[in-house]
Amino acid sequence: MEPLPRGANFIRAKTLWELGLHIAGNPATHYGGNRDMCIVVGSGSGTQFKPWLRMATGSAILAEDVAKGEIEMAFVNPSALLTQAYRGVGIFKTPLPVRVIASYPSWDRFIMAIHPRTGIKSLRDIKDRRYPLKLSVREDPTHSTIVLIDQILANYGFTLADIESWGGKLLLAGPPHDARRMEAMRRGELDAVFDEGIRVWINEAFAAGLVPLELEPEILERVTALGWRRVLLPKSRYPQLARDHVCIDFSGWPIYSSASLPDELAYDVCAAFAAREGEMPWDWDSYTGLPQIGQDSEATPIDVPLHPGAERWYREHARAR
Repeated sequence: MEPLPRGANFIRAKTLWELGLHIAGNPATHYGGNRDMCIVVGSGSGTQFKPWLRMATGSAILAEDVAKGEIEMAFVNPSALLTQAYRGVGIFKTPLPVRVIASYPSWDRFIMAIHPRTGIKSLRDIKDRRYPLKLSVREDPTHSTIVLIDQILANYGFTLADIESWGGKLLLAGPPHDARRMEAMRRGELDAVFDEGIRVWINEAFAAGLVPLELEPEILERVTALGWRRVLLPKSRYPQLARDHVCIDFSGWPIYSSASLPDELAYDVCAAFAAREGEMPWDWDSYTGLPQIGQDSEATPIDVPLHPGAERWYREHARAR
């Protein structure tokens, strides 16, 4: 298929897409601001635009809107938060009828890196010592890493706000490689970083002397019961490690819908992935080919059922490749 369909209408649509990317991508806009986009396919031939398919980026709690039919599809990072929506645990009070259309491959880990000078061997030490930790986390309070941090710390009986009350400081970051974080880490001003997107900060954290901290087995069991996966940060990939490090998976970006989405629409979206495969901005360190987006893999963990329409497309097409 051509990169741009023929016709003036699609030139206008592509122009609007580029304008939206520029406005939403303004680096001066803080996380939690107007940084997300909703792609709406429908009919604008009358006096009112009639939406037919709405696909949005945003936080995990958009699953509530998807379940209510306010939007048809959404992207979430990481896969584990969609699992929480499906199970009705964690940040979701009741199970939601969500289904996976495809999972964009993204290999990642959530790491709690702490400097040995703190003497902290367990997160429990922070509470017991009321340690004034200088910690870098994301600035968006709805960010998926903050959800995970809150869920982890709850098992130890304290919060990020408690750290501040003990004289600690939260150095907030937008993206994981935010210059504010990286410069403070190089200057030795940070005690710890809790974040994902490790490929852009973990090596510098190692160079600054930070080391990854593991959760106790009983805490890890409680966290995985919420839908987070236990995985390894392998020494083969990060030779600075003393051994393989047990941590939380932060892989996979599912695009999902409600179970009530018509099968043919889910089928057509999967077909669109195939038609536009060459135009997609794949993470080439994670992407192994089109069948991967409909299969459980290290970069596409899937713990929520595929939508029947999507499952049919993969059965008929992608899995035959």
